[in-house]
Amino acid sequence: MPGLGFLVIYTTTKNLLLSVLVPVILAAVFVVVRFIARSSATQALAGIAVLAVSAVLALVSGKPENNFVFGMWINAAFLLAILVSIAVRWPVIGIIVGFLTNEPTAWRLDRAKRRVLVLATWLWVGLFALRLIVELPLYLAQETGWLAGARLITGVPLYAILLWVTWLLVRTVYSKPAQATDDSPSS
Repeated sequence: MPGLGFLVIYTTTKNLLLSVLVPVILAAVFVVVRFIARSSATQALAGIAVLAVSAVLALVSGKPENNFVFGMWINAAFLLAILVSIAVRWPVIGIIVGFLTNEPTAWRLDRAKRRVLVLATWLWVGLFALRLIVELPLYLAQETGWLAGARLITGVPLYAILLWVTWLLVRTVYSKPAQATDDSPSS
């Protein structure tokens, strides 16, 4: 919602202050709602921190496109970290799946699992690289409206799709065969 708020407000008003403050306020409302609902607000607090840093960068520089710099740095950091994980032969998806399946390193001994987990990790490299490939030229061209739109499209929708694809891939090597039951009548 905050990204959509920035896009709509900036493209309609070209008012930088309003464009960065409304999303921060909107995020703050979400944090309050989480506290009222007594649910975890950790992700909402992290989100508001990122929004606040982005807003400060844009306001201090006076350039609306700087609202997206911090996000591009985050994407570059994730891209680098994931590439390093592949280079040292500990692909990050393997580490995560190993933790979630309670077999931290067993996947490394299974060739099929290792191949799928490396492939899934490369797909995540593709996501973060795609974001930078799309967003960086728009940032450099100072195309703030297009940049905001690109951020929305390459954000949650692509993230959700890749999360689903990753799950489908991992499921192929982690699905357990159906347990055979002896339902035949005794003779």
